[in-house]
Amino acid sequence: MMISENPTVALIGPGAIGTTIAAALHEAGRTPTICGRTAHDRLELRFDGGRIVVPGPVRIDPTEIKTTFDLVFVAVKSTQVDATAPWLSALCGAKTVVCVLQNGVEQKTLIAPYLSGGPVLPSVVWFPAQREPDASVWLRAKARLTLPDTPATSVVLAALRGTRCSVDVAADFTSVAWRKLLQNAVAGLMVLAGRRAGMFSRTDITHLSLAYLRECLEVARAEGATLGDEVPQEIVDGFHRSPADLGTSILADRQAGRPLEWDCRNGVVQRCGQSRGIPTPISDLVVPLLAAASDGPG
Repeated sequence: MMISENPTVALIGPGAIGTTIAAALHEAGRTPTICGRTAHDRLELRFDGGRIVVPGPVRIDPTEIKTTFDLVFVAVKSTQVDATAPWLSALCGAKTVVCVLQNGVEQKTLIAPYLSGGPVLPSVVWFPAQREPDASVWLRAKARLTLPDTPATSVVLAALRGTRCSVDVAADFTSVAWRKLLQNAVAGLMVLAGRRAGMFSRTDITHLSLAYLRECLEVARAEGATLGDEVPQEIVDGFHRSPADLGTSILADRQAGRPLEWDCRNGVVQRCGQSRGIPTPISDLVVPLLAAASDGPG
């Protein structure tokens, strides 16, 4: 794969994660073409010590796109993938690398049907970023992505080189992706409690979280992840260290009455467990409750 030192970049979905990536690129002099549902004349990222304002406009009409790009970041949630179809058609050529900045371990499966065979790169997003009431985004930790070790990854490395978003390349991407999925799965308990990360300081929630994570761990290993017995405790310890007011995107969606990413974050554990004959009693309780919170009725 021939790699330009300065690949042309477009971004679909200027939410919290998308704004962070757009700001990192803009700060380095590589402002991407930004595409979304809502017209904004600018994006703003705030972080400890400063802010970055990314000039717009956010494009809202795929028919106005007249060229394809070397790299397209897809930063929409799994519940919004269908809406990206017109954008992907307009932005992507046969060799366009599509990097999916999305929760879950099924990103390639979700996005590939909308493309004409170009490479799809899954990713793991490690940074907390949240939308504020004034529509700015608050980046609460250093931005970092993990990508699989493939030829297409070099395009993302070129685009993000020298930016405030670091990129790790993992030889065993499956294990990294499942580890993050475990973290996302247990964060789903915050939706059911209607509480932020401080809830994990409760002894009963700690015990429930560890039991749920051990269930998820067994499924992850069956799916090819190499993760040690210590991982559940490490994840819970991470929540214990988090600011008590730290939320998660699925909790924010619940509070705003939006559809939830319950299937890609939690349902996948139940589905994979069932397909491999692994009992998932905690998932069997958590998943229907999250699905009902998302989709109703009632």
